[in-house]
Amino acid sequence: MGRIIPIDTLGECKIDSPFKAKKQKFFHDDNGVIRNVHTTDYTKGFPVDEIEYFQRAGAREKIYFKPEEVIVGIVTCGGLCPGLNDVIRAVTFCAHEGYGVKKVLGFQYGYEGLVAKYFHPPVELSTDNTDEIHEKGGTILKSSRGPQDPKEMVRTLIHYKVNVLITIGGDGTLRGSRDIQEEITAQNLKIAVIGVPKTIDNDIGVIERSFGYETAVQGAWEVVKCAHAEAKSVRHGVGLVKLMGRESGWIAASTATSNSNVNFCLVPEVPFDLDGQNGFFEHLRLRLERKDHAVVVVAEGAGQNLIAHGETKDKSGNKKLADIGVFLRDEMQRWFASRNTEINIKYFDPSYLIRSTPANANDAEYCLFLGYNAMHAAMAGKTGMVVGLHNHRLVHLPISMIGDRKLVDPHGWVWQAVLQSTRQPVSMLNRKETSP
Repeated sequence: MGRIIPIDTLGECKIDSPFKAKKQKFFHDDNGVIRNVHTTDYTKGFPVDEIEYFQRAGAREKIYFKPEEVIVGIVTCGGLCPGLNDVIRAVTFCAHEGYGVKKVLGFQYGYEGLVAKYFHPPVELSTDNTDEIHEKGGTILKSSRGPQDPKEMVRTLIHYKVNVLITIGGDGTLRGSRDIQEEITAQNLKIAVIGVPKTIDNDIGVIERSFGYETAVQGAWEVVKCAHAEAKSVRHGVGLVKLMGRESGWIAASTATSNSNVNFCLVPEVPFDLDGQNGFFEHLRLRLERKDHAVVVVAEGAGQNLIAHGETKDKSGNKKLADIGVFLRDEMQRWFASRNTEINIKYFDPSYLIRSTPANANDAEYCLFLGYNAMHAAMAGKTGMVVGLHNHRLVHLPISMIGDRKLVDPHGWVWQAVLQSTRQPVSMLNRKETSP
């Protein structure tokens, strides 16, 4: 009936899970969630036995580690995202109350906390000191960017006798997890490495939804509401809102469709011109003539080709972006002034406000599921994997599968919904585009 995509394991599971006494429902490695869900993914006559499935996440009846001997390590890396503390709390509670482990250690300041020269001692986590952290934004373990030497990090894990490492972060963090796991394998150590994928931009490939994304859209919705009120209160008012989204415009697109007051949505996946008969500014002018106000949402990675700036990178290796929000505001002022046309722009950049807020109820629930299932996978000796949502189910994914970014498809249904909601032109390019 198909093939379950395998996950690396440390060895045979021979120990009864503590959840057995609680009559917990268990999942087995042959419980699968189909990988490709669309008929277009399969050609006519595609062999049934070649259909691929991901392992369902969940508690296993037999586990690899003896709980009373286990020391769990948790690390958070990269930028802030709503829900980080929720995941830390869920892992800690599942480890202590569910499995009765020996100790849970929180390594501070990201992967720096796993390198001795930075002098960031770990903090011991309990159900007492993590009890209310989900009510706060940020991460109690603090964070940092950039890679560290895998050998140094593994040396720290050995020093603290860590059996399980839970890494919470984006694609750079997951690359680091893979490097740590490969070094552990090279040294023939029995340490499980489990990733919990984190990106507020919702752009991790294969993962259906990343935690913090819904909270970000909710926060952006509130900002757009204010931008709309500002724009309607003056003549030729424009509410310009810059949102997160380096390479993908998911937050901007979801904000536009959830708040139908957005009139223009600009994302990295859909290029646009500013000047010219079919450029953005001309369409904005027509909108202001017709309705006297407009709300514009722009993702931070949109329109980078329009701005002259150097190619520099941050500590995580990401290309530093020019500020498209400020650039658009200033160019908009210039363009309308050159035509002696009044415009009143109110500019909003809520990025840091949104990413540092606590998770909303739906994200908080999702974080709890991710934390619990990361711990279940680790106790079953699984390693080199992440827990993620696929086809509305939590599954086990090899870290090696986390590759290409998930982008908004300009010809897909989400972008079509944006076009219908905003009523902006399909193209704001002056050159003629060819059909896909």
